[in-house]
Amino acid sequence: MIRFTPSNHATPAPGNVLLSEPFLDDPYFGRKVVLLCEHNEEGSFGFVLNNYVDIDVDEVMDDLPKLNARISVGGPVKNGNLYYLHTREDIAESIPVMPGVFMGGNFDQIRDMLQAGQLKAQDIRFFIGYSGWSPAQLQEEIRSRSWFVADVAPSDIMRTDEDNEDYWKRLISEMGDGFDHIANAPSDPSLN
Repeated sequence: MIRFTPSNHATPAPGNVLLSEPFLDDPYFGRKVVLLCEHNEEGSFGFVLNNYVDIDVDEVMDDLPKLNARISVGGPVKNGNLYYLHTREDIAESIPVMPGVFMGGNFDQIRDMLQAGQLKAQDIRFFIGYSGWSPAQLQEEIRSRSWFVADVAPSDIMRTDEDNEDYWKRLISEMGDGFDHIANAPSDPSLN
């Protein structure tokens, strides 16, 4: 029997997602999906999309309305800070990550838009902390098959309605033929 082994030569770019390999035993990255926001010779950073906490953004920031929006732990770096992605190119100082998804921007404008109902919960995602890699670290982790690199639609980036592992499994399966066995692998290989 020939076992399918995905390529480990992908070159990541901002807007790609990183899908952890199924047996990665790490509290921040095991069975996680990370949106890569920057990748260059100085290093890489992004946000874990599927590591939710049970608090609302109005509990973290005083002058924000209750959104009933899920917040994700974006990673272990600067986890005392709140970061955000959104779909609005008209927010001043926003940085494009991929077509239809922007990072940061003028927080006063965002707060005002949220309070006025001009920005809805499905148009913005909040993260506590971020994920970072030193120069060449991410490329080495990809070569060692800790991560699969994939493209996903902006609508998948903004989704928060799936459970943590279900989201990861669906995106792995959507990578194409041969990936179903990876998506359905048990988290503990001794159970296989």
